[in-house]
Amino acid sequence: MKVSDKIKLVFLFLLFLTVTGIQAQQVLDGVVAIVGEEIILKTELLQASQAFAIQMNINPQQQPDRFEKIKRDVLKNLITEKVLLYKAKKDTITVEDQQVDAALEDRIKQMIQQLGSKEKVESYFGKSINQIKNDYREDIKKQLIAQKVQQQKLAGLTISRREVEQFYNTMKDSLPQMQNMVKIAHILMDVRSQGAAKQAAEKKLRDIRQKILKGASFADMASLYSEDPGTAPNGGDLGYIERGTLYKSFEDPAFSMKPGEISDIIETPIGLHIIKVEDKKENRVRVSHILIRLSATKDDEKYIIEKLKNIRRQAVEGRKTFAELAKEYSVDESTKNNGGELGWLPVGQLQIQEFVNAIDTLNVGEISMPFKTDYGYHIVKLEEKQESRKLNLKDDWDRIREWALNVKRQKVLNAWVERIKKDLYIEIKEDMI
Repeated sequence: MKVSDKIKLVFLFLLFLTVTGIQAQQVLDGVVAIVGEEIILKTELLQASQAFAIQMNINPQQQPDRFEKIKRDVLKNLITEKVLLYKAKKDTITVEDQQVDAALEDRIKQMIQQLGSKEKVESYFGKSINQIKNDYREDIKKQLIAQKVQQQKLAGLTISRREVEQFYNTMKDSLPQMQNMVKIAHILMDVRSQGAAKQAAEKKLRDIRQKILKGASFADMASLYSEDPGTAPNGGDLGYIERGTLYKSFEDPAFSMKPGEISDIIETPIGLHIIKVEDKKENRVRVSHILIRLSATKDDEKYIIEKLKNIRRQAVEGRKTFAELAKEYSVDESTKNNGGELGWLPVGQLQIQEFVNAIDTLNVGEISMPFKTDYGYHIVKLEEKQESRKLNLKDDWDRIREWALNVKRQKVLNAWVERIKKDLYIEIKEDMI
């Protein structure tokens, strides 16, 4: 739901191969480009492009022309990255494993946020979160190394006031207008079964748990009863997970338990679980789970709507602030502790039409009635509003200066990369793109 200030390309794995290795790989996959001693495979170009398409909200099947353009842009960036990795190797530039781990976690969180859930990310890539992490870890490391090379090259690059003014005078007719912007906050509640269906699910899980405590195999019970089609055939095994990957209500008990322990019933937005900790390694834990899904009824939806209406009344009547209520009731973990703040968003780039419809009915300071999206039910508060206008040096100096500096940085970097390329053999196989 958030609009990022920066959209970073996701760069896929890089393999150092001999000429013989390259020829063998061509038979198995297909080499799109050769950059010095490194290659870019057709599969890695495709996967990198798919990951970038997620962030651009582009569906490759429905928008093939735009996806083809993405592939060519990604290929250019992959070539640049490999050139920078060549320079890093010469200068022995590396990054710490902790930086790689942190960047990998951020990348997975971005994907989950963009697609809406962990399950949707797994469906998009056709593999589990843990498999995606394993595939991406080395790629992220090399991307960070390339970024570090850039940073060292561009460190200390400055821009004068005269250069900023020249940039503005040259580009002012091409610069985008300040868009219609809104600053909003929201409270999100998901619909969960509250009645007989939930009680039946709880009883079923309690019975399964008792069988396990009396000696039944957790894996066998998961295979028989779990409603998670992705893990049930493997005895409920989720593999190793890291904090921030799954729901907090799932992770907290998992990380607090000892290997071999069986949890009580826990609830997440997708249903009820019992979990078993299989192993622990530093900041990771390997868990298995048994899931019983909860089917919400119309009565459950009415319950959530009425609850949100009551929360809204508390805010409107001044009994509690909207921020206090968001912290207390919202299930959006990324915003609840910040009072539900979604920040400043361009109205024209809001991706959820229901939000646009709700905001259109509000004046500054007002709170919407409950409305439904794919994430659940929301109420939203319009905190501030800014009308569209042209940029000017007086009011937008910092923004224009940053744009001008970025253009200067890009020119310097491009010229430098082109000089390095002269030392490398580079071949692009157009028929493989």
